[in-house]
Amino acid sequence: MTDITTDASESVDAGSPKKDHGVLYLGIDLGTSRTSVSASNGIRETIESFVGYPKDPVARKLLKKDVLFGEEARGKRLSLNLHRPLEHGVLKFNADGSEDKEGRRAAMDLVKEIVRLARPRKDELVYAVIGVPAQAQINNKDAILQAARESVDSVMLCSEPFSVAYGLDMLEDVLVIDIGAGTVDLCRMHGTMPEESDQITMETAGDFVDAELGKEIAAAFPEAQFTKQMLKELKERYSTVDKTTEPILVRFPVNGKPTEFDITEQMRTACQRIVPPIVEGLGELIGTFDPEFQDRLKNRVLLAGGGSQIKGLDRAITAEMHRNLGSGNVIRIEEPIYGGANGALKIAHDMPEDYWEQLK
Repeated sequence: MTDITTDASESVDAGSPKKDHGVLYLGIDLGTSRTSVSASNGIRETIESFVGYPKDPVARKLLKKDVLFGEEARGKRLSLNLHRPLEHGVLKFNADGSEDKEGRRAAMDLVKEIVRLARPRKDELVYAVIGVPAQAQINNKDAILQAARESVDSVMLCSEPFSVAYGLDMLEDVLVIDIGAGTVDLCRMHGTMPEESDQITMETAGDFVDAELGKEIAAAFPEAQFTKQMLKELKERYSTVDKTTEPILVRFPVNGKPTEFDITEQMRTACQRIVPPIVEGLGELIGTFDPEFQDRLKNRVLLAGGGSQIKGLDRAITAEMHRNLGSGNVIRIEEPIYGGANGALKIAHDMPEDYWEQLK
């Protein structure tokens, strides 16, 4: 297995010659909630990380497909065995630690679909760099590699926050916060490949916010009826930690009748709960860094990933850093959905051709 985040002997060399002709390079951000790809042919696509298979012959006749993906799969979920193959950013395993074979199949099909959306030509080789959580376990990394190898000719993995920093050419004295649905990944960059001690993965991410929002709404409005998917959609539309915001008025059924509720405070409270653990993690990475460079590190914090779109989150983390660490400055990247995929594509381009050949 190859992992450029841990194998420092295989360094990135942007000046190495390579044969681009006949090769399509892909940067893939394989996420719990969304999967995105940036391709060297200029195509960029993103889909929700749902894979669904018809439950029975009637469903198959109705849907006229053997597998559905993304928003379409979610919308037809009552007719499907629906899978979200990644949990906390890595492939699911059964409770006893054994492989989830259905989940593995769904992961393979998800990778195949995102590669298809990149439109490789039949005569092209496909070389892909896939972003994974900073501290994914070894067996999960291997499972992701195996899921990808059906669809690409050569594949390597990198940590998601590293790919964000690499894509922005910010590789020295930088902290990256990458907030996905399953994990928050923190990475400390100091001019070399990050090591295990430079990275932290936490599970207080988007799914955590959904769960907290559900608890807050249930406590405030016990008569309201809602599902996890409804909460996720509300979070993606209205998420905020700002104290001054327009009222968030939504409708939930109550005994079958649509009823309006003001969930402004519940939304703000749920979103705010991810801030303290993020700053605690940043403090750990800063506190174990060279004292001479700690202030520089605190003032170069990148906020990335889908969760970075929570309104006011950059300011909230900055304020929490000032309270707990004395200073700090958080910058939200411009393309949160494609930041990881863009960086992974840049890594793919910069890897020398002979390195890819070793992985085939």
